[in-house]
Amino acid sequence: MTETVLHKEGDWPAPARAYWGLTVLTIALMVATLDRSIISLLVEPIKADLNLSDTQFSLLTGFAFVFFYAFLGLPIARLADVKSRRVIIGIGVAFWSFATMLCGLASNFWHLFWARVGVGAGESSFAPATFSIITDSFPPEKLPRAFAINSLGFIAGAGISNLAGGAIIAAITAVGVINLPFIGDLKPWQMTFIIVGLPGFVVAAMMATVEEPKRKGQLKQSDGKAKALPVKEIFSYLHQERRTYAPMFMSLAVKVLLSYGAVLWLPALFIRTYGWTAPQIAYVLGILSLITAPLGLWLGSFISERWAKAGRNDAYMRLVLYASIGLMPFAIAYPLVDNAWLAIVLYGVNTFIASIGIAPGNAALQVVTPAEMRGQVRALYQFVFNVVGYAAGPLIIALFTDYLFGAEDQLRYSMALLAIILAPTACFVTWIGVKPYGESYARAMARYAAQG
Repeated sequence: MTETVLHKEGDWPAPARAYWGLTVLTIALMVATLDRSIISLLVEPIKADLNLSDTQFSLLTGFAFVFFYAFLGLPIARLADVKSRRVIIGIGVAFWSFATMLCGLASNFWHLFWARVGVGAGESSFAPATFSIITDSFPPEKLPRAFAINSLGFIAGAGISNLAGGAIIAAITAVGVINLPFIGDLKPWQMTFIIVGLPGFVVAAMMATVEEPKRKGQLKQSDGKAKALPVKEIFSYLHQERRTYAPMFMSLAVKVLLSYGAVLWLPALFIRTYGWTAPQIAYVLGILSLITAPLGLWLGSFISERWAKAGRNDAYMRLVLYASIGLMPFAIAYPLVDNAWLAIVLYGVNTFIASIGIAPGNAALQVVTPAEMRGQVRALYQFVFNVVGYAAGPLIIALFTDYLFGAEDQLRYSMALLAIILAPTACFVTWIGVKPYGESYARAMARYAAQG
C-alpha cells in the first residue's frame, strides 16, 4: 500500500508544525517521566526519615501514583476526544509539576502519599491527548518514527532523572539541611522534589504553541470534526475487535508488571547487592539508558516502517513479539550475577531489546483505533500501564522481598523470580494477537483510504 492511497497531500499538518508539536510533547513526556521516577533514587533516605518498610515505599511509588488515575483517566480522555487536546495537556503538566513540588514538603507517609496522588492525577491527562495529537499529525506509515521520537522523552526523562537526580542529590547532600523562608528546614531528598518540579511550568506554557490537528481515521464521520461516542458504543466496538485488543492489553499488563516493577527497584538493587551509592548508580543508569534505549527505538521504528511499507499488516505486533522473546534471558539474568558491571551490561542489553518494541507497540494501538474513541481507548491502555505497572509491579517485588525471602538484601531474587514468571507469559499472549491484529490493521487502512 503506497503513501498516496493512505492520505492526500495537504490533509496533514505541515511537517515543520507537526515536528514542532512532537518536540514539545516529547519534552513534556521527559518532564513527566522525571517527576514520576525521581522517587526511585530516594528510596533509602525517604525510608530512613519516614521509617518505612519496602512494602510501604512501594505504595508511594506505585499505588499512590495511580490512585486517582483510575477515576480521572477515562473522563479526561472523553474530553480529549472532543475538546482542545493541547489545553488539556497544558493544565495537566502544570498540575503534576505543582504536586511534585508538594512531595518535597512532606513530613510523613500520608503527606507524601497524597502528593504522589496529585502527580498521578495530573499525568492522567497526558497520554490520551498526546497520542491522539501525534496520530492526527503524521500519516499511519510514519507513526512508528513519530512515536520513537516521542519515546525519547521517556528515555531522556529516565536518563535525566538518574543523571540530574544523582547530581542534585550529591550536591544537596553535601550542603545538608536547607532552611527556606516560610517553609523551614528541608532535607536533601525534599529539596530534590522541589527542584525537579520547577521545569514543568515552562513546558505547560509551551503547549500554547502546539497545533491542534484535524482528527482522522474516524469510524463514522469523515469531516474531521470531533464528535463524542457513547461509552457503551466504544465498549461494543472493543468487544467486536476483542481478538485484537485483548492480547494487546494483556501483553501490555504482563510486560509493564515486569519492567516497571524492576525499574523502580533497580537503584535499590545496586545499593543493597553491590554496595554502590545512589549517585553512582544514578550516573551509570542514566548514561546507559541514554545510549541503549535510543538505539533500540531507532531500530524498532526503522524495521516496523520497512515491514509496513512492504505490505505486512502485522508488522507492528510481530516486532513487539520478537522483542519480547529476545529480552527474556537478560531480564532473568541481570539481577542474579555477582559482578555489578556484568549486571549493568546485561541490563543494558535488556533495555536495548525492550526499546525495539516501544514505537511499533504504540503505533499498533493508535492505527487500528478509530479517531472518535482514540483518547478513551488510550486511557484504558494507560490505565493498565499505570495501575498494573506502577502499582502492582513494585508492590509484588516488595512483597516477595518482605514476606517470601524475608530480607532486604534478597531483593535480587525477588526481581529474578518475577521475570521467570512473567517474561514467557508476555511472549505467549503477544503471539496470540499477531494474526488478528493484521486483520484489524487492514480494516483500519481501508478507513483511512475511504476518507482520503
